[in-house]
Amino acid sequence: MFRHQKELQFEVKVEKPDPLLAKQIQEVLGGQFGEMSVMMQYLFQGWNCRGEEKYKDLLMDIGTEEIGHVEMLCSLISQLLDGASPDDQQKIAQDPMMNAIMGGINPQHLIVSGLGATPKDSNGVPWNAGYIIASGNLLADFRANLNAESQGRLQVARLYHMTKDEGVRTVFRKMLARDRYHQYQWMAAIKELEEKKGFVVPASFAPEDELEAQPHAYELWSLSEGTASKNGPWAQGTAPDGTGEFVFLDNPAPMGQVPNPPVPPTTLHHDIDVDKKL
Repeated sequence: MFRHQKELQFEVKVEKPDPLLAKQIQEVLGGQFGEMSVMMQYLFQGWNCRGEEKYKDLLMDIGTEEIGHVEMLCSLISQLLDGASPDDQQKIAQDPMMNAIMGGINPQHLIVSGLGATPKDSNGVPWNAGYIIASGNLLADFRANLNAESQGRLQVARLYHMTKDEGVRTVFRKMLARDRYHQYQWMAAIKELEEKKGFVVPASFAPEDELEAQPHAYELWSLSEGTASKNGPWAQGTAPDGTGEFVFLDNPAPMGQVPNPPVPPTTLHHDIDVDKKL
């Protein structure tokens, strides 16, 4: 059961309208790493979660909070659009300097949503369910969650420097603080799962089950110009799970065959000259 509370999680109060900033904020609302994405990602992971109840509760707690963050951003965008009427836009267009500043307004904020937020990114691309990950593997999902929070916080930090509106910045600081905690949260959960299950996903497919392929789990193939990559901890020393030693291959050679697929039936109209086929 979900229950809506009218008060926002944090206060949202802008100093003045800014339709261009409203368009830019759409990215952290409906973009790939926006609040809609983390909201849906955590909720679907939580709804599908099986096993230890604390992980399900964690996902549902933070997923439900993200619903509130979506509402905060919608309120923020709406306030930034207040006063951006079609008549005002026509007046602005008469002033070349103001038109250059305000000309970046998202026309859908006027035409489609009536000065409201839309479930789209800053370019007007609709939010896509393909943005979310809910695999049923907790460690894989929690690592995806850490990445999502990292990318989302990065984008909010960039937006922070794109405005001097202290009201907007106050909202962003709250979001930055919460996203920092969410990164701590996923790091702690990941660490706990790694200690229980190991570092590699899925843990249920053990290294020894890789049979003859197991040595390749420790090789860094040098496939770009230069050899600087050999200087990292990923190319020397013991693997994190202690199952083998890393090796740097300076000049790796292919171990497979040259593909030689048969000519398809002529009914496919491929126009291949069989006699000259390489």
